[in-house]
This record gives sequence, structure tokens and C-alpha cells, in this order.
Amino acid sequence: MSNTLAPMRRQILDWYRQNGRKTLPWRNTGNPYHIYVSEVMLQQTQVKTVLERFYFPFLEAFPTLEDLASASLDDVLKKWEGLGYYTRAKHLHQTARQISKMPETIEALIKLPGIGKNTAHAIAAFAFKQPVPVMEANVKRILCRIHKLKTPSEKQLWEHAYALIDKKNPFDYNQAMMDIGAMVCLPQNPLCAHCPLFDICQGKSMPEGYPEKKKKTVPLREENILISLCSSGRLSLSQRSGKFLHGLWGFESVEIPPHSAQYIGEVTHGYTHFKLRCKVYLCQESPQKQKHYFDIKEIDTLAISKADEKILKLFLLQCEKDSS
Repeated sequence: MSNTLAPMRRQILDWYRQNGRKTLPWRNTGNPYHIYVSEVMLQQTQVKTVLERFYFPFLEAFPTLEDLASASLDDVLKKWEGLGYYTRAKHLHQTARQISKMPETIEALIKLPGIGKNTAHAIAAFAFKQPVPVMEANVKRILCRIHKLKTPSEKQLWEHAYALIDKKNPFDYNQAMMDIGAMVCLPQNPLCAHCPLFDICQGKSMPEGYPEKKKKTVPLREENILISLCSSGRLSLSQRSGKFLHGLWGFESVEIPPHSAQYIGEVTHGYTHFKLRCKVYLCQESPQKQKHYFDIKEIDTLAISKADEKILKLFLLQCEKDSS
């Protein structure tokens, strides 16, 4: 394959010039911090979602690392609300408080909170034009098909990625590879005839066989949620400290609801690795010093999860029923 790499790289760059998503804002900035924010947002999230709803508002609120560092975690989480995987926002905030500018080497980047091997490579390639490959899902699929790999190890994939990288044009090459995976080398019904990698692809006769699809089973997690309502009409919420949904405010999960609690309904919410089903109970209580209470307007200013948004909506519907 080595004899075909130079013309293949030219074909990739030609394809990108004609078809690439060159107008994406994080591809038209030299600001390492902006590129860093985009890379973290794009983890587990589609480009369209990040572009239309989150990238610009977040940077308007926190235009520099210094602005992000000086903000409270609550404010950062509120701006992240709806994007999911809130640990990403927490790690952004932690990183901003650790550094005054983005480091340029992969070795230094990977030491920062929430920056794994691929994100470190992406920041190095896109912010600092270093001759290193990126390894997101679309690129993995391309590499598997080129080399007919059904169940490759991460080590194998990185070795192949480094062998293919265009060291003279790492920025355009990496952006092109991601775009080819997103627009041509699709998981289902790939457009092989339009692919600039067609000539070297060993898996083109049966592309959907590479990589081998893993069977996914989504476990169900069930919880009893207690909405505590005090006499002033305020609701009790607590701020989570565990790894999951860290820093977000939410309603209390209880093993067994109090006998006096009223069952008001059920909500479900799907996460990447499990489905959550909540039985929701409403209970009147006297204010307690160790708890935090909020009215509806105050809750609107808090960062809460989508599941807690659904629970709040269920509570408001119950209030309407009770008042009618």
C-alpha cells in the first residue's frame, strides 16, 4: 500500500476541497481554546446539535479560558444543560482553573481532566497543526474497512492511523477523514463509488461487515423519586456529588417512599448505557435546615438533568389536576 499513499493523500485533499464541511466554525479559527471546547462538545454529540444550540452560546458566556475559570460550576453546567454527559463540562471547568493557556503537546494535553488520547490528538492537529492523526468513530470505521478489520484493537487502529497520516497537511487530512466517514463511508449503505479511498479499500466488496457489529443490550435502571413540597410551595432539590450527573441539581431518589407520599406517575429517560424508569411520589413536609428549597422560577435557573425536567413537568401537571 505504501506506493499508493501519496496519490491517495492527494485524492483525500482534493475530495475535501470540493466536498468538505469547511464552514464549520471550529475549522475557521486559530484559537486553541475554541477548538478545545468544540472537541469536548463533539464527544458523543452530533455536529448539528453542537453547532445549532451549544457552541456559540457557550463561547459567548465564556469567551476565554480565564472567563471559564472565573465562572462558577453552576453557571457552566447551566450553559451545558441539554448537551448531556455533564462530566465533560466539569472537566472543562477544572482544566480552565489549572492552566492559563492550552498546552501544545499530546503528552501535556492528555494529563488534563477529561482529555483522552483522541481529544489530545485532535487539539494537537487542529489547534497546533501537529502531524498526528485523530481517531473518532468515523475514522475507526474507515480504517476497519480499508484493512478488512473486524475486531481490531485500539493499538492496531492507531498504528494504521499513523501510517496513513498526511504529515504535510494534518489539518485538512484529518478533517477530510472525519467528513468522509460522516458523508461517504457510512455505517449503512456507504457510497463507495464516491469515496477517495476506494482504490486502496480492501473491504469494499462487503463494507458493512467491517468492523463487526457488537450486540448491544440496554439495561433498565429503576428508581423511586420523591418530590418534597414544603408549605410555602417550594420544592427540595439537592446537588449531586457523584460521578454521574455531577454538579446538577435534582430530586431525591429513595429506596422506599414514605407512606404519606402520593404516587403521581412515571417518567422514563434513555441514556447511552442504560434506560432510567422513575416512579414519582409527592410528599408534603416541613422545611428542614439541611435541605435546599426552590420555587419554580428559581429551579429554572438551576442546571438540572433531562430526567429531572420530566419529573418537574409531571409535578406541574399534577398541580393542574389538583387545582381543576
